[in-house]
Parts: sequence; structure tokens; C-alpha cells
Amino acid sequence: MSLLETHALKAFYGDFQALFDVDFHVEAGETVAIIGANGAGKSTFLRAVAGVLKSAPDMVLYDGRPIGGLPAHDIVRAGIAMVPEGRMLFPSLTVEENLRMGGYGGRSGRWNLNAIYELFPVLGERRHVAAPDLSGGQQQMAAIGRALMSNPRLLLCDELSLGLAPIVIRDIYARLSDIANDGTTLIIVEQDINQALAAADRFYCLQEGRVSLTGPAAGYDRDAVTAAYFGV
Repeated sequence: MSLLETHALKAFYGDFQALFDVDFHVEAGETVAIIGANGAGKSTFLRAVAGVLKSAPDMVLYDGRPIGGLPAHDIVRAGIAMVPEGRMLFPSLTVEENLRMGGYGGRSGRWNLNAIYELFPVLGERRHVAAPDLSGGQQQMAAIGRALMSNPRLLLCDELSLGLAPIVIRDIYARLSDIANDGTTLIIVEQDINQALAAADRFYCLQEGRVSLTGPAAGYDRDAVTAAYFGV
């Protein structure tokens, strides 16, 4: 049984349909990348899994259990956490206060403040600094740390590299590898094909809300991925 599956997943913003019958699965311990151009439906897919967008219960199965109709806070308590695009830290709170907000669900596990500060030492050094005073890379680390504080089995990462310098992106993806090696299952949404596929075991490419290609990340056919990405 896959840790997460979607079956003919549809998603809407009002009357606008953003996802069309998306079939997807990720096994426990895997890292799966979702790639695609702007507007392809990548972030929408994560929001549907995380309960931000509602779907029919049996469209999303987590550990064999239908969760499509559950509210987001129940999905977090079940063991799924999301690092949202744009970080979405609480601007009035310090780094440590933001991290503590991630642990409100009370799930047990290895992730606590000390573990987060070991993973991202700079956050420990700046724990009393207000979130807006961090650099972009530090804010992204804090957003990842906040999600980890819920002790998820499945971590959803939405556009982690957005607006960051290449050296910062490399450092963050190195920490993602540490998280994966610790047993956390990852779904990574990225526009950067090379970055995403270097970190993943498998990938799905979305184009206009539909799966246009899927396969192993190692040895992928670059021409096929380019065609699926751009719809040519």
C-alpha cells in the first residue's frame, strides 16, 4: 500500500477547474518531484492533498484511509505537513515562536526545537529575531523547520528555491536529503527541472492540470521531459 495515493483527483477554484483526474502515488521513504511550468497545477495538487482545497474523500488516500474531505488541521495531525510557496511565516512572531506554532498538533517524533536547530544552526543563532528580519534563505529554513515540528510522515515542499541564490538552494536541498535519509517521505514541487530531479527518486510532470509524463528521475529522457513540460 502506498503512503499517499490520489485517484482521478480534481480540484477547483470556484468554477475554474485546475486539476483533471490526476493519478499519483508515493511510497513510504520515497522522494517524488512534481515539475511543470507556471499554472500547471503543481501547487494546487499540494493544496488538495493538504486539505486547503476540498475534494471527494476517496480521491486522496493516506495510508489507505480516505482524507479528501478532511480539514487541513486534521490532515496535519494525521502526519502530513506542507512548506508553502512564499514561506508564509507569521511576521509578528520570532523564529522560535514560528517553529513552536508548527508543533501545535502534539504528534510525537524526533523533531523538536533542538533537532531543528541542529539541522539549521543559523535558526538557533537567530531564534529571538522576528521572522521578517531573516534573509530569504533563513526564512525558508524556518518554514521547513515549522513544518517538521509537526513530526510529519509526509512533507510537502512547494517551490523551495523560489527567489533564492544558487548557493542557498544547494544548502537547503542538502538538508532535504538529511530529512529524507531520516525516513520522512517527500513530495517536492519545483519549476527547476534539474534541481527537482536531482533530489527525487521519481517524478510527475503536470501540464495544464493533467499528468503529462511520469517516470524514474535517474536517467530520464530530457527531450521527453521538455516536451511534457511545455506541451510541445
